[in-house]
Amino acid sequence: MRFSNGFFGENEATLGTLRFSAMRREVFEENADGTPSEEVKERTYDLKSDKQGRMIQVSVPASVPVRDFAYNAEVKLVNPMFGAIAHVTFGNSAEVDWYIKADDLVLKTPAQNSQPHKDVPADKKP
Repeated sequence: MRFSNGFFGENEATLGTLRFSAMRREVFEENADGTPSEEVKERTYDLKSDKQGRMIQVSVPASVPVRDFAYNAEVKLVNPMFGAIAHVTFGNSAEVDWYIKADDLVLKTPAQNSQPHKDVPADKKP
């Protein structure tokens, strides 16, 4: 079973704060004979989700430049879509693999990792 169009949820409520970890893998297109081609189809990144309490993987299209943000940089997903694939197991049960795809992965705030400058009072200046 597959949710062909995926579904959309409350990004912040479901995933909470997302922090960049690393690129996990690149997925390549397949040649006609089933072997991998040189063309990248999508890239999957590891992100730390405070609401999920674990690392999650998010895939973005290869048309998006490689994202190599600082470790633990706060990021956000652009147009995230959640999906699932169910695999029938023995008996009357199934296993479900969840996935998240997004149009892009961007820094939440451009200057998030910099320390704010504090003005030195005039009487304290050298």
